[in-house]
Amino acid sequence: MKTPPLSKILILAMVRTEIGMAFMAKITSKYQVTVPRRIADAYAIVPGDDIEWVAAGDVIRVIPPGKQSASQNRESQLRLFDQATARHRKRRPARATAPPRNRGWKREDLYGRGRSG
Repeated sequence: MKTPPLSKILILAMVRTEIGMAFMAKITSKYQVTVPRRIADAYAIVPGDDIEWVAAGDVIRVIPPGKQSASQNRESQLRLFDQATARHRKRRPARATAPPRNRGWKREDLYGRGRSG
């Protein structure tokens, strides 16, 4: 029995489950974002707190109150890059490459095919 292909929604759900705390939030017309309750509870964020938004390449880091953001000197940038590289190496590939199938013919067989000689 052939397994059905994974949908984008199912893959996102699996990733969110593995990570444990990945949530989506919408941005309002006033560019406001609601912090998900579980994230707020985990990081002791309460209404009125100031959180820091830091651009970090292709992602945005949100620094909760009471935490110092990493300074953007060369050493901290390299440290963050090394951490991201280590996380990337731990990830399993999106799909394993299957070895080529044996079709019973070789490329050379195609060149003389259909020609009377």
